Formats: sequence, C-alpha cells, structure tokens
Amino acid sequence: MSNFTKGAAWVRGEIVPVSEATIAVNDWGVTHSDCVYDVCGVNDGAFFRLQDHIDRFHASMGSLQMSIEQTPEEVRAILHAIVAKSGLRSSYAAMVTSRGVPMIPGSRDPRDCGNHFFAWCVPYIYVFKPEVAARGSRLHVPEHIHRIPQDSVDLTAKNYHWGDMTRGLLVALEKGFDSVALTDHAGNLTEGPGFNVFAVIDGKLVTPDGGVLMGITRQTVIEIAGEMNMVVEQRPLPLEEFYEADEVFTATTGGGVSPVTKVNDRVFSNGAPGPIALEFGETYRAWLERPELRDEVTYS
Repeated sequence: MSNFTKGAAWVRGEIVPVSEATIAVNDWGVTHSDCVYDVCGVNDGAFFRLQDHIDRFHASMGSLQMSIEQTPEEVRAILHAIVAKSGLRSSYAAMVTSRGVPMIPGSRDPRDCGNHFFAWCVPYIYVFKPEVAARGSRLHVPEHIHRIPQDSVDLTAKNYHWGDMTRGLLVALEKGFDSVALTDHAGNLTEGPGFNVFAVIDGKLVTPDGGVLMGITRQTVIEIAGEMNMVVEQRPLPLEEFYEADEVFTATTGGGVSPVTKVNDRVFSNGAPGPIALEFGETYRAWLERPELRDEVTYS
C-alpha cells in the first residue's frame, strides 16, 4: 500500500506518493530550470488565499509564454485532491508548469516544447524555522552578489531561476547567518529566497517594489497595515536607508511574518523581535482563520 504521509503529487493524471513522482530527465524544467510555479499554505485543514495563488500562477505562465490544458478550476481541484489524499492538515502545496520536452527531437526552440502541469504537497515548510523566528532571523546582504536584473528575467513571475539566490544563500550560511537578502545593481534592497522584506521607518511600513515577486503574504501584510491605518510605501529602498530602520521583518507563505534582528553588522530592536513585527505576526495568524480567505479541504 502506498504511503502518502510524506506528501502526494499529481503527475500525468495520477496521484502518487511524492517520493514516486517523476518527470523526464530531458525536460527543460530539469535542463534549463524553465518552470513557473506557485506555492500555497494549508493551515488547519484549509488553503489560505488559494484563488490569489492560482491567479498569480496563471499570470506567471502568461509571462513566460506557457500554457496548460488544465483550467484554473481544475488546478484548484487537483490541489485539493492531493492534500486530501495526503491527509496533511498543515501542508506546503505547489503547482508547477514546466516547459517540457521538445516534441521535435533536438529542437532548441522553446515553442517546440510540450508544456505540462504537475502538483505536489508535503508537510508544511518554514522558510525560517519557528525557533529562528522566535529569536529573530539574521540576514546577510552580500556586497558583490546582486539580484538578477528585471530586464533579464521577469521577477514578478514566480520561476525556478534561483542562481543568484542560491549563490547568495551559500555565502550567508557559511558566514553563520540564517538567510540572505540581495540588492539590485543600484544598491536597493530587493528580496530573499522565498520571502519579501519590510522595514519600519519613521512610523511607516516600507517594502521594495523592484526586483521582487509581489508575494501573496506581502499583499496580506499591506492589507493588514491598511486595517491598522499604517502608511505603506512600496518604493526603492536603498541599503543605507534600510540599515536605519527601526524594525525589519520578512513575509512568506512558508511561515508568515518573521522578525529580523540583524542584517550584516546592524542589529535591530536591541537584538530581539520588535513590537510592530510581533503585532503583524499575531494579526497574520488571526487572518489565517478568516472564513473568506480559507478554502477548506474535504478529507476522506
């Protein structure tokens, strides 16, 4: 009997244990990292803002000139089916479109590839482990590694181009930091691998608007700030200004709002999670229970 406790996947019309899911070795998703994807969280048996993730997923496909036969409604049904099959009430669920294998052998024309969809879910993944979030994460911003330019890769399309992030992450981890955030070539802060960044500056919430994915959790934080009557500025954020922030926190589907206590040598909030970050974190967790934002999974 197949074991789905570690996750489930939908591949080529079948649901299989995630460990048994495969794609071709000559798929451009493997050879060129040519995929678009989106990831949504399942919290206490319900997807959070699932429609927003599906909408962004299809927008990402359009940006990279990909298409699939599944409709948005079918994508939703597949995601529900794999989570229900896994039995996971706390899950990290991904929808992926790969460029595929060239239908004309040896073709170098991406238009000759057969785009295809697959999905998978596993137990919930934290970008910052709970114990790291509790004490506040420590980020490294490298001086000589920058975010790939927007005119090279559409960074608003969630994709598998992680060369810049992986390189920066390796440097950060080797230096003893928890993760990395990159600047663009003009010295403005962008984002980290899987998370957006927010800074509290003079009572306002500032978040970069260039070189970043417009995250669903990022949008949730902006909406929370609106309910708090807190001014939000989406704009370029020079690293020098970022260092002068009163508080810093990150936003991600993999863990929500997470305080940052150190960036390079700069210590924020006296080395402890700041009160505004904690308030946003608590409010975000409350939003996870809002009925209008939840998409309940029907488990067998």
